[in-house]
Amino acid sequence: MSVIDRYSTYLLPRYSNYPCGRYVSLLLVRKVESEAIFRTEGSGEPLNREFVFAGRRDGERQGEQIIPRIVISKRKQTAVERRTGRELLRRYELLGATKTGHCTLNTNTPCERCIDCMIYGYAAGGGGAQKSRVITDDAFSLHSADLVVGERQFNALFDNSTMRNPENRAASTSIGTDEYVRPETTFIDIETLKDVTPDELRYVLGNILRSARYGAISSRIGKLDNIIAGVIFSDCELFSNLELTQNGLRSARQRQRATLSRCMSARSCRPFARAADELRGEVAGQYVALSADEIGDLRREIVELYSNEEALVSMLRRQTESYGSQA
Repeated sequence: MSVIDRYSTYLLPRYSNYPCGRYVSLLLVRKVESEAIFRTEGSGEPLNREFVFAGRRDGERQGEQIIPRIVISKRKQTAVERRTGRELLRRYELLGATKTGHCTLNTNTPCERCIDCMIYGYAAGGGGAQKSRVITDDAFSLHSADLVVGERQFNALFDNSTMRNPENRAASTSIGTDEYVRPETTFIDIETLKDVTPDELRYVLGNILRSARYGAISSRIGKLDNIIAGVIFSDCELFSNLELTQNGLRSARQRQRATLSRCMSARSCRPFARAADELRGEVAGQYVALSADEIGDLRREIVELYSNEEALVSMLRRQTESYGSQA
């Protein structure tokens, strides 16, 4: 029996219009594999930062030290994963038709019946709406921005490999500097799924594992590796990204004044699993967490599913058709 089937009692057997209080928290470690830029404005703007406490101990702030952390905004994460899933649905013609064509993001023309619409939500100006069942928050860098941020100068050369236009000798104005996040920087994130079915869970996990480019200039930089560090089934939402990041830093026993190479050397997810174990004790609710071996089995299960086209298409069609009488 697969891991998801083994825990199917914590999921919905079919989509429901009514909240049922069944949550799946996916604890993710996002590791930057190349330079990356996370910002909300255009070129030349600084990276997103938030000043927060470095860590927590027994519910109290550890040393009251405040540090700047780099932030990946909530929508910048799921937007990438949502587009990854929609590519798959488009490939197998599972995006529904609309009056103006096919289901499209950000054009006020959702089909209101594909897997993407039903999981990640939609709002149609002329009528219906579906609240997203993927609950997200900002992801914080494990270490201080002072350790993980660098700066690069950029320019735009003409065909003659100079900064001057070969036709009129006018100088290019495309020159400046960009802040970037250094490779091997670690971000901690939790994606919470509410009232999903087993097939919907498989779809979301596939989107996360298949998404590889985040942030600005993603055609050249922004390569990320998404690692599933924990999966927790519960009857309520758990702790926040910031709490897990703060506890994870302490569990990893890293100090902010350490060298960059020392801070980036610990690639294990065990510190975050330990941090989650500590934080679960503060949750007023019922929960059950997958073991490390089960998480590994779950990842292999998703990899095998997505490598088997027949099984994958069958799963996607089965879930799409199940919305017929419910959506």
